[in-house]
Amino acid sequence: MSLLGTLAVGLVIGLIARALKPGDDSMGWIMTMLLGIVGAFLASYLGAALGLYLPGQPAGWIASIAGAIALLALYQLVRSKGP
Repeated sequence: MSLLGTLAVGLVIGLIARALKPGDDSMGWIMTMLLGIVGAFLASYLGAALGLYLPGQPAGWIASIAGAIALLALYQLVRSKGP
C-alpha cells in the first residue's frame, strides 16, 4: 500500500507543478507521476542537506511541489535544446 500511496501523491504533486508552471509541457500521466515523485525526493534530500528536515523525514507538500517545478523547468530546458 505504501507504493500505491507514493505513486498517488507523486501524481498529485506532478499535476500541481504542471498547473503552476506556465508553458507547454506535453507529457503523459506516467511522466507527470515520475516528475512528482522525483521532485518530492529531491526536496527531501536538499531539505535534509540544508538542515531543514531530519534525514528520513518526508518533505512538506510545498517543498515537494517546488522540487517538481524545478525539475519541470529543467526538463523543458533540455527538451528545447534538442533537434
